[in-house]
Amino acid sequence: MAMNDGKPVSVIAELGRAARRAAGRLAQCPAADRNRALTGAAEAVRSSAEQILEANATDFERARKRGISGAMLDRLVLDKARLEGIAAGLETVADLPDPVGRELARWRQPNGLEISRVAVPIGVIGVVYESRPNVTADAAALCLKAGNAVILRGGSEAVESNRAIHAAIVSGLGAAGLDPAIVQMVPDQDRELVGALLAAHEHVDVIVPRGGRSLVERVQRDARVPVFAHLDGNNHLYWHGSADPAMAVEVIANAKMRRPGICGALETLLIDRSCLERLPRLVDELAVLGCEVRGDAEACNCDDRIRTAAEADWQTEYLDAILAVRCVDSPDAAVAHIARYGSGHTDGILASDPAVVESFLDRVDSAIVVHNASTQFADGGEFGFGAEIGIATGRLHARGPVGLEQLTTFKYVVRGSGQTRP
Repeated sequence: MAMNDGKPVSVIAELGRAARRAAGRLAQCPAADRNRALTGAAEAVRSSAEQILEANATDFERARKRGISGAMLDRLVLDKARLEGIAAGLETVADLPDPVGRELARWRQPNGLEISRVAVPIGVIGVVYESRPNVTADAAALCLKAGNAVILRGGSEAVESNRAIHAAIVSGLGAAGLDPAIVQMVPDQDRELVGALLAAHEHVDVIVPRGGRSLVERVQRDARVPVFAHLDGNNHLYWHGSADPAMAVEVIANAKMRRPGICGALETLLIDRSCLERLPRLVDELAVLGCEVRGDAEACNCDDRIRTAAEADWQTEYLDAILAVRCVDSPDAAVAHIARYGSGHTDGILASDPAVVESFLDRVDSAIVVHNASTQFADGGEFGFGAEIGIATGRLHARGPVGLEQLTTFKYVVRGSGQTRP
């Protein structure tokens, strides 16, 4: 690798050139070698558990002293169970079908040309993320399996954890005889390096940001390459009168409180007026779990534990133990509220009336729409993708959990027998 002058643009260009070369070789690499690298990385994570957990403890203590929120600390912290989940996730991705080389379509033209559309790697992926050290492994695993090189830039709060996990990934690459430049990390936390990465259109094919609103806004504003991203997870559930009450309470409590700090957490409940008498039962359940409830006037009249909501509450991704509740008089009103305030991430309905359910699922234009299930299933692993690199709420190429399939593009292969165009 050529030496650079230390300037951010030069540093990123050096990483990018190495990634481009590695991606070219990886695209021709047998799936067995990619899988062997992933299983080797899983073994390295397990054998390096003590070092990774020590690094994470250093990050956690530094973040705690900085006053980082409880939700962010929850995303940051690793323990033996979470670390085993990271290792198992690498193995799960290795076991998934190879996404590269899939024939997506084939047809024959009247002139005899055989045309097929075939999945191929995107090339070089840039991932900019905060807090969660598991993203280091998830992003590396998915990009590697899909035949892509990746340049990772994690947040300063998890820098030691990320480096330790990255070392395990590189160990797996080495054990499989693959180029370590397939998975690279930006060498330090200089913010100018992020800017250089976002502008590196010659070296990077797509950027995936994973973090808070300010991070994603910056990426979308400054990137000169395509972006797979979402700004907010302002997610809704609509409680229709036909829903089983016990089921509804259980699902809502899980959607809000299983892990309030993740992007799939429920933020606003839209409750049909026909269900208002059931609201105190839900508040009972949420109170036990430590959740604050804010509501409109009708919700407040149902239970004096509900605090008055402001207009801003309908627009807020809390990522905390707070739930906004608004009363609506019809499915149409629920759909209208979601269209106005929703972020296009994950929205759902609790109902048993088939006509109401199908109408809602058809009309709500979000990346993920759920029926009688927690919004916290908005996750690539839960979708059977093995893992995800993020959630995309755009409409081009990738939408919803970005897994292996979304990290490939395609090319057309045209087979002829001497045809010429008249």
